Amino acid sequence: MDTAELRQQLTNMLIERQAHMIFEDAVAAFPESHINTRLPNCPYTFWHLLEHLRICQRDILEYIQSDHYTWLRFPDDLWPDPAATTDPAGWNRTVEQFLADRQQLVNIINDPDVDLFAPLPNSGEYRHSIVREINIIATHNSYHIGELAIMRAVMGLWTLV
Repeated sequence: MDTAELRQQLTNMLIERQAHMIFEDAVAAFPESHINTRLPNCPYTFWHLLEHLRICQRDILEYIQSDHYTWLRFPDDLWPDPAATTDPAGWNRTVEQFLADRQQLVNIINDPDVDLFAPLPNSGEYRHSIVREINIIATHNSYHIGELAIMRAVMGLWTLV
C-alpha cells in the first residue's frame, strides 16, 4: 500500500461510514431533554459518554502533538465526574470540540511531511506511531459511537434501520 492510500484509509477510519456508524449520525437531532439521562444500570449519561469520546480523542491528539505530554489517569481523567451534568450549550461544545479535534487528526494524517510510522516523541521505549494512535482512536470511537446508538435505541430516542 502506498502512502497516499494509507493516508486515505486512516482518514476514512475516522470520518466515513465503513461497517460502523459515524459520529455525526449518532448525535444527529439528539433530544436536549435526554443529554443528562442515565439508563438503568448504566454508570454514565449520554453526555458523559460523548464527553468521554471527546476527552480520549483529545488525549490522543495531544499525545501526537505535544512535546510535554502528561499521561492521564484511567478512568478518572478520561470520564467526566459521575455527578456532572451539562446543558444544551455544553452538549454542543462537546460535539464541536470532538469534530474540531478529529479534523486536526485528519490534517495530521494527510500532511505529506508527517511520517506516519515514525516513533512519537512521547512514546519512549514503546515507539508508538501515528498509525497506531489513529487505529486506537478509530476503534475506540467506533465502539462508543455504537454504544451511544444502542443507548438511544433502548431509550426509544430513534429507530435504527
